[in-house]
Amino acid sequence: MKKFRVALIANLKKNAPIFDGMKEDHWADLDSERTVNALVEAIHAGGHECEFIEGNISMVDSIQKYKPDICFNIAEGHFGDGREAHIPAILEMMRVPYTGSKVLTLALTLDKPMTKRVLHYHDLPTPPFQVFEREDEPLNDDMVYPLFVKPSREGTGMGISEKSIVRDDSELRQQVSDMIEQYHQPSLVERFIEGREVTVGVIGNLMGPVAKRIPHDEGAPRIQSGLRFFPPMEVDLEPFTKKDIIYSNRLKVELADKLNYLCPAPIHDKELIDDLNWYTAAVFRVTGALDVSRVDFRLDAHDNLKPYILEINPLPGLSPGISDIVIEAQAEGIGHTELVNMILDTALKRYGMN
Repeated sequence: MKKFRVALIANLKKNAPIFDGMKEDHWADLDSERTVNALVEAIHAGGHECEFIEGNISMVDSIQKYKPDICFNIAEGHFGDGREAHIPAILEMMRVPYTGSKVLTLALTLDKPMTKRVLHYHDLPTPPFQVFEREDEPLNDDMVYPLFVKPSREGTGMGISEKSIVRDDSELRQQVSDMIEQYHQPSLVERFIEGREVTVGVIGNLMGPVAKRIPHDEGAPRIQSGLRFFPPMEVDLEPFTKKDIIYSNRLKVELADKLNYLCPAPIHDKELIDDLNWYTAAVFRVTGALDVSRVDFRLDAHDNLKPYILEINPLPGLSPGISDIVIEAQAEGIGHTELVNMILDTALKRYGMN
């Protein structure tokens, strides 16, 4: 096996900037030293050299000094609407290969309303939505309560709590106002799909035509060759339903190690699993994702568990034991080290390096 020099590019919480007025959860999506160390060790175990480099402006000098063959990118970025795209943009300027999706995809998918517009254009099932820049904007006629309110450009469940579900105009206006004030960005409001929430992780890259999502003939073959789908995962919220009836930031960050992760999710309908995989491939395709992603769904309890796409995360967490895609891989007997090296090998293959 060929040995590569790999730079792990990440943003450590302990290195994040501190500023006046910073929210308590402002850096919730950044990584811990435990995660970074585990990734470096995994890449070493795969037979490669590896060194951690902080994903900030100092990275330019660090990359020039270390001279990696490829970068393993999990950097979330610090500031701006397209912060997840900053590191890939710099790496492309420096002509250094990296794992995962490219600049446009990372900028697009961080913006939930823009992603939903793309999904809607391709006739993919996503809940009806409206973007609010002010709390007093009139509600569209097709928006029926209950509704769900969240920031437009945050991850790791930031801004999501039991207050996110609003059931009347007063609750809607208050929650929209709170989100705009706290996160300084438009607020996304979508129809709340009552039912179970599941997520599907995927590794690989699509082969064949990628421009079209679904042919007009619904009986035509589904194009998803080149992707490996992990079993769908569901979080058991039953012990937390007095406070958290949704997969909130509190659960994802504060209580991640106390949750009961159901993987494979208890879905006994093979056609439903096939649909989840198909829609995962479709979202992967139309957003231009590469190498690895995770797609989140709600299953409508009032419509025969019809899947609705919530979002795609092309930079899924890779924390050992607690990140969704890590748990999904484990359900198939794939440990953390193997998963990390699967992602790296997928990128190396895409660049024609192995």
